[in-house]
Amino acid sequence: MTNAHHQRPDLPEYMTWEELEQLPEEIASCIELWEGRVVWARRGPGEHQEASNLLWSTLRRDAKRAMTNEPEQCWGVRTETNVFFGQHGKSDFVTPDFMIHRCLGEPYAYVRADDAVLVGEVLSPSNTAAEMDEKRARYAAAGIPWYWEVTLHPQRSEIAYVQAYGLASGTGALPAGVSPLHKANYLLADAWSPANSSEITIANPFPITITWAELSL
Repeated sequence: MTNAHHQRPDLPEYMTWEELEQLPEEIASCIELWEGRVVWARRGPGEHQEASNLLWSTLRRDAKRAMTNEPEQCWGVRTETNVFFGQHGKSDFVTPDFMIHRCLGEPYAYVRADDAVLVGEVLSPSNTAAEMDEKRARYAAAGIPWYWEVTLHPQRSEIAYVQAYGLASGTGALPAGVSPLHKANYLLADAWSPANSSEITIANPFPITITWAELSL
């Protein structure tokens, strides 16, 4: 992905949500607040936006099917919608490329991490492993059950593969005197590519089946 703005304005290292709201929308929309710290979010090329929209469309379809089959369930599917950490306040949030959340109690309510059941990121060639590890760790620490990564092909306008990670709250055995950096992390639950599968299929958080043709950019 690439940054939407070549020239970033001079902003303080930390801001509140209320201060963020005072910025022009084209600037505020490129910022996440990590416990109040200003983090510039990357906005990718057209393939990134298209992949996000295709995932939104197919997941939304399967969510509606799940709600028809099990009316007691209620799911919302969103793209580029903030997920706020903690029970109160809005100065700690990230913006996944797509997500599934439990239905909220009222219209226009903000999505809290407790409401989110799946968050997903579309990765372009310019993304670094370090930045994605840090963001993934925040999702895991918040207890979001599922995390998906959609990786774009480095040379062609297509999705190279999709990986689904499930939340693991326990840690494996480590050498004596060594503590894990994160107390919760994601484990790879499944992975799909056009070369090894005809479709993406998984049973959680509800039955999902997406063909590669539906994800053609």
